[in-house]
Amino acid sequence: MLLTLLYGCGERIERLSGPTMGSSYSIQYVPTAQTPDPQRVKAEVEAILSGLDEQFSTWRADSVVSRFNAQPAGACMALPDDMRQLLAYGEQLSGDSGGAFDLTVGPLLNLWGFGPQSRGEGVPDAAELARERARVGHRHLRVEGDKLCKDVAAELDFDSIVAGHAVDRISARLVELGVRGYLVEVTGELKAAGRKPDGSPWRIALEVPSGERERRIERSIELDGYGVSTSGDYRNYFEEGGRRYSHTFDPRRGEPVRHALAAVTVVDPSALHADGLSTLLMVLGPEEGYAFAERRGLAAYFIVRQGQGFVARSTPRFQALFPGQDGAKL
Repeated sequence: MLLTLLYGCGERIERLSGPTMGSSYSIQYVPTAQTPDPQRVKAEVEAILSGLDEQFSTWRADSVVSRFNAQPAGACMALPDDMRQLLAYGEQLSGDSGGAFDLTVGPLLNLWGFGPQSRGEGVPDAAELARERARVGHRHLRVEGDKLCKDVAAELDFDSIVAGHAVDRISARLVELGVRGYLVEVTGELKAAGRKPDGSPWRIALEVPSGERERRIERSIELDGYGVSTSGDYRNYFEEGGRRYSHTFDPRRGEPVRHALAAVTVVDPSALHADGLSTLLMVLGPEEGYAFAERRGLAAYFIVRQGQGFVARSTPRFQALFPGQDGAKL
């Protein structure tokens, strides 16, 4: 949902890419005299991604999160540092938003057909919904030392923040390897810092939906030291009974969101924070989400459905970072 723009040819920029997390990653960086050869950089990057996959993938039964999810009510399990860090951040977002962000929402996503263990898309009946909602919520979790315990058969899903965390981890490692200019992207979450060899900035383009499952470039922004995440509801959805059901899920109600917010982009020095906040604001919607972002000084850019088109609205912090036209019809 974020596209890098083209830049001049003939410049020495190394490019790495490959599959990860059910999607892909791509890296562009400017090597220095201290930077190892590209093969070693690629190996370092993929070691980070492989380690995170072993912890957070809900698509493999041997991952740490899958083993925790398979534990019964009342069980406790030791968690690695990365997972405890992301769990703490998820709990913070949940508390700040009154439960609009929730890392335990996986059973509901599966029930509606959007999760890795889903049985197909569809509106569940009331009894199924009540059963799954009973085991969703951070209140069912407690930390005891390095262990996480659960009082119901709760399940964790870190997909809403783990890619941003991966971007931060990779960016930090590139700096340790002597890189000063880079653009790191993992499954659409990204961060850029420094400059290209010609001195120009890294530029990315934000997209706006222009029809069913289509994309169109809306505006571009320059990045230096910031992570960017966009969440939207116009790609992954199903229709039933004349109604559209998005994969953007409101844990407070146990069902997909119903508001007019089509997409929201968050810019933050931490790609992890941008990743989680874009999900949170997407759940809250155009009014509640904008108020939340404005109160907390977030740099956020909202694209809201209006009639047959869309209207863009950005927070004061976003406008300060990226001056441009606001409130325009798209």
